Amino acid sequence: MRSQEEACRAIDLYADTVRRICMVHLKNYSDTEDIFQTVFLKYVLHTAPFDSPEHEKAWIIRVTINACKDFLKNVFRSRTIPLEHLIETPSAPDTDHSDLIEAVLSLPEKYKDVIYLYYYEGYSAAEISSILKKKVNTVYTLLTRARQILKKQLEGVVDNE
Repeated sequence: MRSQEEACRAIDLYADTVRRICMVHLKNYSDTEDIFQTVFLKYVLHTAPFDSPEHEKAWIIRVTINACKDFLKNVFRSRTIPLEHLIETPSAPDTDHSDLIEAVLSLPEKYKDVIYLYYYEGYSAAEISSILKKKVNTVYTLLTRARQILKKQLEGVVDNE
């Protein structure tokens, strides 16, 4: 089990990354916080040493993505309705990037992961391949297809305005 100092250091370093990955997958603040706690609990209980800070960060990202996938597959979740759907909420103000964010969030999961890691976290395709345990060429293919989908979606938005 890791010490409190190690846990605090990891939270300071990786909290934003974990929250952003969770929000991309779950689109819900409460669920994001649940997964956040789960990820760092697993970190504290993980006893194997990390080879480097990059290895540690990749491990945290992988655990976060897996926790989000497990959460989304949960049977209980598929049989409930979120409170947001029961209560009318005022719409968020439009921003210049809302169309892009909406388009990225609407991507299938396999594309969302590579887009997020490449553009938001700044990982190279080789680094993404080791994190997601996919071949480098597969990552390049996913990035290309995701860009094509985003381009079509965003061209449709521009045409409709």
